[in-house]
Amino acid sequence: MKFKRHIFIYAVLLIIVVGTMIWLRPRNTYRPRTFEEIKADGVLRIVTDYTPLSYYLQGDSLSGFDYELARMVGNRSGLSIEITPEVNLSKSIDGLKKGQYDIIARQLPVTSEIKEELAFTIPIQLNKQVLVQRKDPKAQKKLIRNQLDLAGKTLYIVSDAPTRLRIHNLSREIGDTIYIQEEKTYGAEQLIMMVATGEIDLAVCDKAIAQQMSKDYPQIDCNTDISFTQFQSWALRKDDSILLDSLNKWISEIQKEDKYKKLYNSYF
Repeated sequence: MKFKRHIFIYAVLLIIVVGTMIWLRPRNTYRPRTFEEIKADGVLRIVTDYTPLSYYLQGDSLSGFDYELARMVGNRSGLSIEITPEVNLSKSIDGLKKGQYDIIARQLPVTSEIKEELAFTIPIQLNKQVLVQRKDPKAQKKLIRNQLDLAGKTLYIVSDAPTRLRIHNLSREIGDTIYIQEEKTYGAEQLIMMVATGEIDLAVCDKAIAQQMSKDYPQIDCNTDISFTQFQSWALRKDDSILLDSLNKWISEIQKEDKYKKLYNSYF
C-alpha cells in the first residue's frame, strides 16, 4: 500500500515538473504587425535567401545584393534591420504570413500565380531562369541550346521555387515530358556546384545567380534560357499596404542614388 502511495506521489510530481518545463519553454508568439507596431518596435524583420546574390558570408563579412539593399532600407527608414537567411521559399512565405518576418527580400519572379498570394514591391531587377549545364570539351555531348532537346531530361530545381511552374508550362509547349527533381535541402548555389562537379547534369536557376557562380566555376554554362525576362521584387503580406507603400518609397529613393547604382552594377 505504501509502495503504491509512493508511486502515485512520484507520478504527480513528474506531471508537475514536465508541465512546468513545457510552460517555461520559450514559445514563438509571432503575429503579423502593423506598420505602426513596426515603427514602435524600431525593427524591420527581413528573411532572405542564402546565395551569393542575396546574402552570403565571405570570410568574416556578410555580402549580397539583397543584404546590402536591406541595409540601405534600414538607413533610409531609420529602422534597425534584422535579417534571417532561409533557403526554403515555403518556410519564408510561412514565416511572413505568421508574422515572424515583415519582408521577403529575395529575388522573386512576379508571376500572376504568386501575386494571388503575396504583395510585391516595385521592380528591383530584371532576371530570367536559365539552364545550368556542364561544359566538357572531351565529351562528344553537345550543350543544350534548343528547349526541344529538354524532352525526357531531368532538371533539378530548388524545392517550391516558381521555376517549377515554368518547367511544367515548357513541357506542354514542347509536347513532351520534362522531369523535375526538387531539392529540399540545398539552394541554387549548391545545385550549381553539383552540376559543376558532375554530381548532377542539369539544373535551373536565376541567371544572375548562375553568372555569379560561373566566376568560381568556369566549367558551367548558363546561356540557355528557360523563361522570358521577368521583373523580380521583394514580397510582403497582401494586407500590408502601408508598409508596402513606405517600402516602395524608400526603394525608389535609393535607386536614384549613385551608391545603389554601383551596388547594382557589381552584381548584375
